[in-house]
Order: sequence, then structure tokens, then C-alpha cells
Amino acid sequence: MLIAFNKPHGVLCQFTDRSTPPRPTLAAFGLPPEVYAAGRLDHDSEGLLLLTDDGTLAHRLTDPRHKQPKTYWVQVEGEPREEQLGILREGVVLNDGPTRPAQARRLDPPPTLWPREPPVRYRKTVPDAWLEIVIGEGRNRQVRRMTAAVGLPTLRLVRVAIGPYRLHGLAGAEGWLPPGQWRRVDG
Repeated sequence: MLIAFNKPHGVLCQFTDRSTPPRPTLAAFGLPPEVYAAGRLDHDSEGLLLLTDDGTLAHRLTDPRHKQPKTYWVQVEGEPREEQLGILREGVVLNDGPTRPAQARRLDPPPTLWPREPPVRYRKTVPDAWLEIVIGEGRNRQVRRMTAAVGLPTLRLVRVAIGPYRLHGLAGAEGWLPPGQWRRVDG
């Protein structure tokens, strides 16, 4: 079984939390028993999370050797310049080593997404922009660290696709699967 879930901002990608006070987890969303996350999405990120009860499928989805591209729409602070996008495309040197080259482009006009709770802080004097970044690896907070390294701090990060699985269209031909909702998909 393979489940596509639109993980809301502020939800952990696990079913329990031992912290005090406890934070929201996957347990609150009525997911089928015996599934677990195939990969991670940070607490402060949102979007597509795949869950499965099949260990082989989970490995195929998450192991970088299988090169499942992960597509993110990233709202960044600042006005992206072509040289910054070029660095993202060539690979960024992070404190844990260089990243693989990524696909990076500006999304203009900005995408139409669901509202985030809490909303991203708006500042009149600081411009922001949306980028699409596609990576083939998945280090801890990688996209956020990549955009920060080129001088474009991330304000909002939404994963919209993993390989052939897309968040758009799961609620009908034209719609997004709403945050906190899930659908069974073909594995």
C-alpha cells in the first residue's frame, strides 16, 4: 500500500512525540495502521509525504541510488539573481560537503497554494520570490541550507512531488490534496 499525504506545517513525520509539550504527529490524521513514512519532511516544511507498509517500496523511494527526484516549491526572501540560481544548479558546498547539481528556476507568477498556518511573515520592505528546486538526494534540511548558502533564506518550503507522485491532482483533476488529507495511490 502507498499513501500520499499532504503534511501540514508544524506536524512531525512520525506517529509519536516524547517531547514536552507533545507536538502534532501523523497519528492525528487517521492514516491506515502499519504504514510508516518513506522519507522525512521537516516539522516546518509542508507538502507531499509518502507512507507505505512495504519496506522494499520505501527503499526504492528514498535511496539516492534510485534517483527519485524530489520537487520543492520554495518561497525565499530576496530577489533571486541568475548567478544564485546557477550555483544551485551546479551544486552548493554545505558544511557536510557539496550537494549534487539541482534543477532550479524561478516560478513566475508565484504558485497558487493553500494558506499556511501560521502564515509566513510578510514584510513590505523585503521582497520575496518562489523557486522550484528539484534534488536527487535528501540530506537533513538540505533545500533550506542550499537557499541560505546562496543568500536566499527560505520562508516557506512545500514538497510537491517525489518521482512520479504529485500532490496536485490527488483531490481531482485540477486540485491540490488539502493539508492534513491523504489518498491511497498506486505503488
